[in-house]
Amino acid sequence: MNAVQPLTHPDKVLFSEQGITKRELSSYYALVAERMLPHVKGRPLTLVRCPNGSEKPCFFQKHPGRGAPAAIRAVVVPEKHGSAPYGVIDDVDGLFALVQYGALEIHTWGSRVAELEHPDIVVLDLDPDPTVPYEVVVEAAHELHAWFKGLGLESFAKTTGGKGFHVCVPLGPGHGWDEVRAFARHAAEEIAEANPERYVATASKTVRRGKIFLDYLRNGRGATFVAPYSTRAKKGAPVSMPLHWDQVSPDIRPETFTLRAVVERLGSSFVDPFAAFETLAQRLPPGLTAKHE
Repeated sequence: MNAVQPLTHPDKVLFSEQGITKRELSSYYALVAERMLPHVKGRPLTLVRCPNGSEKPCFFQKHPGRGAPAAIRAVVVPEKHGSAPYGVIDDVDGLFALVQYGALEIHTWGSRVAELEHPDIVVLDLDPDPTVPYEVVVEAAHELHAWFKGLGLESFAKTTGGKGFHVCVPLGPGHGWDEVRAFARHAAEEIAEANPERYVATASKTVRRGKIFLDYLRNGRGATFVAPYSTRAKKGAPVSMPLHWDQVSPDIRPETFTLRAVVERLGSSFVDPFAAFETLAQRLPPGLTAKHE
């Protein structure tokens, strides 16, 4: 798949250490588009834009400006006070438009604009304190996988582009924001209570030292998480990479998954770890979704 929209300044360097240009980033998204778009299209987006590259000032952008390419359509979303436009893409042209727009990170809502009030995913973000060994983070991801499995829920893992993981549970239609957030909170708190030496379910930095924060806050209306296969605006051009569970291992470090390394991996024999994601219409256990904020 080749880019069908011309890029301005295609030789602009976006990741200076590797010399990755806008053209190379566009080619990367052309390569991953078939696998990535099912997780991105039709969802409100929040972008990290770095118009002059990852080492220059970057900024979060929820609402597309007047200069946004046409392939990033604006959808008006009701908010607590009024409404606001959010950027949405629908196809590979949208991915190329995000590159043209200087987006080095693509973050999505947990719902699509067609079903805005009905999230179709639960995401728990394993956010380790810098002192936590990577081996412990790997064990934590597998513990979450087993916990969900015990409820009859299949879950999927991806790197975050940092030291942590996202453990993701796809859902069938009809869930509301309150029940999804309540379930995610229940999961985080129950796991943390069972092993308080390893986990914490509160965002307070004073209690997170030496522990893994089970961040369930990604599941609120308007909250976002980095999309599968998205690059991150960090040193090394890391990617949020979907993994098979046997790849969530101390032997495979998250820094392995850089843009160029992922390009090398995506050969004809590559099996997408998230291939079954869209086929699972899972329901949350009703007894664990009562709102308890």
